[in-house]
Amino acid sequence: MNSKSISSVEVVLQKLEYYCSYQERCHVEVQEKLRTFDISEHDRNRVIVHLIEHNFLNEERFASVFSISKFHQKKWGKNRIKIELKARKISDYLITKALNEIPSDEYETTFDQLSEKCWESITEKNTLKKRKKFCDYLLRKGWESDLIYEKVKELESN
Repeated sequence: MNSKSISSVEVVLQKLEYYCSYQERCHVEVQEKLRTFDISEHDRNRVIVHLIEHNFLNEERFASVFSISKFHQKKWGKNRIKIELKARKISDYLITKALNEIPSDEYETTFDQLSEKCWESITEKNTLKKRKKFCDYLLRKGWESDLIYEKVKELESN
């Protein structure tokens, strides 16, 4: 059965409840998923309201889980997490709240471990090229530039 041919709102509702309970979702992801079903705009809005009322859809919970999991699993810094949440149209208030849930001591420890591992893995002999590779890697991961530059000076002096 093609998802485009599904027209019953109840069936769509059931599918979206499963979609949201399987993994935390943001409003943008749910709206994209809803577009794959052949239902009216009014029915799409009814589905979203139902998901919010029954706590299947919660942007604050999504932002919190997203930031903690990307930090732990992918070792992303706060800048990258913030950019990714903004791309999902999460409010600045919820982004700030979610980022504040990352323990600062764990954040620093993770940064130190990641940066030292990265520094030692770069085999480049040229100091400037090594520094650039190091900084580029950590900037891509979303770590703050002041932390990176402070760390590179520390590692170069060892």
